[in-house]
Amino acid sequence: MIQPFKALILAGSRPGEVDPAAAYAGVAHKGLIVLQGQTLLARVLGAVEAAGASEIGVSANDEAIKAALAGSRAQALPTAEGPSQSVADAAGRLGFPLLITTVDHALLKPEWITQFLADTPDWAEVAVLLAPEARVQAAAPQTKRTYLKFRDGRYSGCNLFLLRDERAMGVVRLWRKVEALRKQPWKIAAMLGPSFLLRYALGLLTLDQAVAQLGALADVKAAAVRAHDGLAAVDVDKPSDLDLVRELLGEA
Repeated sequence: MIQPFKALILAGSRPGEVDPAAAYAGVAHKGLIVLQGQTLLARVLGAVEAAGASEIGVSANDEAIKAALAGSRAQALPTAEGPSQSVADAAGRLGFPLLITTVDHALLKPEWITQFLADTPDWAEVAVLLAPEARVQAAAPQTKRTYLKFRDGRYSGCNLFLLRDERAMGVVRLWRKVEALRKQPWKIAAMLGPSFLLRYALGLLTLDQAVAQLGALADVKAAAVRAHDGLAAVDVDKPSDLDLVRELLGEA
């Protein structure tokens, strides 16, 4: 078990943009959507606290989200130009090990966090949680998730990441480069390398191999951790996701 750990909740929003799930729910920010009498922000904060986070930061630029943190253990942290820089800045303030999640992780449970930390290999400087397709479909057969295909199956991301120590910041620096090149995908492809892209496209890489190779690009030891509960892959990106979550919680 990785203890103690710090936690960062990403809750930034682009100025002037209205999130579709927030608009659907009639609130100003996705984190203010209410489920079972609690906002998404409160639900995620509660899960992180119950999992044992010693310090919690919420990266936010929305005044309503900042105001909602009053009376909680969490501190509001400023957002940067992109999420990668927000993570870098937060890591500088909070320290390590740093667990990262998002404010739209509506179903997040403390046991998912503790299991993720327990399952992370001792050698890993960076870890990411992914859910096998079979577990996602078993838990929520009606959901439509985005899957990454590997030789050993398809996986969906779970919005849970671990940066163990300062060495893990190599991944954040690589992420920042990718963000800077988002309008020039051919440069991203060149950075990843033709061998990696070809092997992935042909389905020759296992999940572990792909994550390890991406970590090597950042000069870090990276590990993929498999989620035990397929619901860990369910977040609230769009109105249909909110409908699904409400259905799963018996609010539909």
